[in-house]
Amino acid sequence: MLQSSVRVLTQLDFNRFAALSHDDNPIHCDPAFARTTHFGATVAHGMFLFSLMSAQMTRSFAQPVLPITQTLMFPRPTFVADGVVAALTPQPSPGPGAVALGTEIHCLERTGDVPSDPAAQVTASGQAHVLFDANAGELTDQGAFIFANAAVQPPGDAALYRLRVGQSAQTTRAFTTADIAEYAALSGDGNPFYTDTAFARARGFDGALVPLPLLGGMFSDLLGTRLPGRGTGWMKQVLRLCSAARVGEPLTASVRIVRLRADKELVNLAADVHGADGRIVVQGEALVLVRNLEDKPTEIAA
Repeated sequence: MLQSSVRVLTQLDFNRFAALSHDDNPIHCDPAFARTTHFGATVAHGMFLFSLMSAQMTRSFAQPVLPITQTLMFPRPTFVADGVVAALTPQPSPGPGAVALGTEIHCLERTGDVPSDPAAQVTASGQAHVLFDANAGELTDQGAFIFANAAVQPPGDAALYRLRVGQSAQTTRAFTTADIAEYAALSGDGNPFYTDTAFARARGFDGALVPLPLLGGMFSDLLGTRLPGRGTGWMKQVLRLCSAARVGEPLTASVRIVRLRADKELVNLAADVHGADGRIVVQGEALVLVRNLEDKPTEIAA
C-alpha cells in the first residue's frame, strides 16, 4: 500500500475548494445549515478528497502519471478536524499501457495519530487507472479497453421533490493558470502534466492539462448548486477522461437526471464535459442523496 502522511482538514480547506470549484453547497460551507442536516456539521467535497488521492498518485511513482479514470464511493462523511490519509493499492490492469489502483481515504481519530489498525474508517474508496508518462496518442488509445458507456438505469419513480427524469443543467468555464496553482497548493498535487506547459507539450498535448479532480469539480458545482440543488450529497461518482482539456479552453459540463428513487431519496445522473470544439472530454455518472435539499418545494427548470 502506498500511503500519504496525515492531513488534518479545516473549514478553510473546504472554503478554498468551494471557491475553486464554484460549488458553495451549504453542506460544505455553511456550518449553521450543515447542523440542520443528518451530517450535523460541514463535510468535505468529494472532489477535494479525490484531489488528495491524485496528489498521492503523483508522489508515489518515479515516472509522471496521468489519472484517466476514477470511481469513488463515499461510505461516510469527512468532517473538519478529521485526519485523513490517501492510500493506493496497485491492482492487475485490464489491458496494456495503464496501471490500476485501489484508492481510499482513511479517516483517523481526530487526535491525528497514525492508526496501528489498518482498518481505519474509510470515507472514500474506489478504483483508478493511470498512464505512466503518457502522450496525447496514448490517452486516446485507452478508450478501447477502459472506457465504457454509461450503464442503462432500471426504471425508477416519476418524481421526487419536483425533480423529473430528463431535467438537465450545464455550466461553462475556462480554467486559468491561477486556478491550477491554487489546486496544486490546496491538494499538494504538483503533477507536471498540470503545472508544466513545456512538459505537457513535449508529450504531444497543446499545453498544460486541467486536472481530472477539477473537471469532476464542474459536476460538483452543478449537482451541489443547480441540479438537484443546494444540500445535495454525493454518494458515488464515476469519471472517465476521454481527451485532454487544456488550461484556458472553454469547457462545458452537463448533468442530466436518468433515474429517481423516492423511497431512498436518491437521484442518478449522467454527466459529461465537452471541449470548445465539441469533443467529449469527460464521461461520468453520479449518484446523489437529496434528503437535505435546501428548498425541496422549488421547481427546478429543465
